Amino acid sequence: MPRQALGRGLNALIPGHLRDLDAPKDAAASDIAVAEIRPNPYQPRVHFSEAELRDLAASIKEQGVLQPILVVRGAQGGYELVSGERRLRAVQSLGWTHIPAVVKPAAGPRQMAEWAIVENVQRDDLSALEQARAYTRLMDEFKLTTEEVAQKVGRDRATISNTMRLLKLAPELQALLEKGELQMGHARALLAIESPSAQKAIGLKAAREGWSVRAVEQAGRERGPAGRGVRGTARLVVDLDARAVEDRLRRKMGAKVTLKAAGQGGRIEIHYFNAEELERLIDLLG
Repeated sequence: MPRQALGRGLNALIPGHLRDLDAPKDAAASDIAVAEIRPNPYQPRVHFSEAELRDLAASIKEQGVLQPILVVRGAQGGYELVSGERRLRAVQSLGWTHIPAVVKPAAGPRQMAEWAIVENVQRDDLSALEQARAYTRLMDEFKLTTEEVAQKVGRDRATISNTMRLLKLAPELQALLEKGELQMGHARALLAIESPSAQKAIGLKAAREGWSVRAVEQAGRERGPAGRGVRGTARLVVDLDARAVEDRLRRKMGAKVTLKAAGQGGRIEIHYFNAEELERLIDLLG
């Protein structure tokens, strides 16, 4: 198996909202057996692109694993995965028997759930529906409030609430959204329709006939009761669009980015957690 480079220091590999996972500065990754790693039962990510996994496997075959995965010691032996499932799957597809990992002590169910959700939200680009299900699971299983979830994942409470509203769509519409036959713009327009039956009928027809978002909005206004067919559209669009922009900037910058609206303008905040990350961002911004 090729030597696997570990790349940057541990602090640069772990998002800021995972500070309780930080190891001492002299912590190092070690190779552990792939066969001893069990998946995180709280992994919120459902869909893994086969094409992306093939590309990642090709990169790892050429360059090695540049960023170690994160695991905790299992109560019954072996390890449980916290973050790095795509890297693990890519290594497995190559037939490699070991992978570099940072090993943490055992953790309880709530901590494992929080770590997995935060890591995926900040680094692995969960779909909006996967985020919605993950937030709901945190609240249902561990009795967290919306505000507590927002604090843990570094989002504002309105964004958490609006993302969770996607679960109010009929299951058929959620499936179309996940398959890409409906887009987030369609989902926002459909959520503004009060009647569940009208929402479902319009959503199915929109996907079948390839409607634009504007066509869905118009259909919602026509189907809803007078003055009550669509509600809260402007606020919902602002919140969800802001989160989408934050996610695009986060992927571009490799750091947490927050939009702060102020009237017709606002500001963009780029977060960093150590001098090395600040230097990287300065270089990126030129």
